[in-house]
Amino acid sequence: MTAEQIIAFLTFSIVGAITPGPSNVMIMATGSLVGLTRGLPCVLGATLGMSSLFFCAGLGLAQLFLLYPLTLTIMNLIGAAFLFWLAWKIAMADVAQVKGDAKAVGFLQAAAFQWMNPKGWLIAVSGVAAYSSASPGSAFGLAATFAVLFFVAAFPSGLAWLMAGALLQKLLQDARIARALNIVMAIVLAGSVVTIFV
Repeated sequence: MTAEQIIAFLTFSIVGAITPGPSNVMIMATGSLVGLTRGLPCVLGATLGMSSLFFCAGLGLAQLFLLYPLTLTIMNLIGAAFLFWLAWKIAMADVAQVKGDAKAVGFLQAAAFQWMNPKGWLIAVSGVAAYSSASPGSAFGLAATFAVLFFVAAFPSGLAWLMAGALLQKLLQDARIARALNIVMAIVLAGSVVTIFV
């Protein structure tokens, strides 16, 4: 990739990573439950999971979805159903458990979550489709470049969402505030899924 292509792809990646979506809601919720330090594996897992999605898209998944758009639609519908279910679980979560013993979303769960995230699929497929046409070279090298560049752009974005959640941690000792935040995060999560299909 040329310097101009790298800058363009990094810009695309930063915008895709920092905007509200299912992963950022998950990271923020984790920060609000367990704080900054214990939430770091969630950020690392989400970022590496999404980078692996870019890598696989660069190796050929994007071509499959472009040739057979119904495949991506089906995957998006399955992912959307999962995310609506997750939004319901967040809205109904027991706020009495917002204490120091709360369980964080771990590295593996956060990484696997990316493969169920419709926004993640759309960003990976559209990014690879848009930026690989002008990028000659081996598929493996290009896929690895996409993965590394996305990681560089997304990790700081994830940290920002984690810090925002950690700042809310003290407020969440009040059960009413915790319940309200859960409902708001559930609505944002469900809303982020709806925007994918409009």
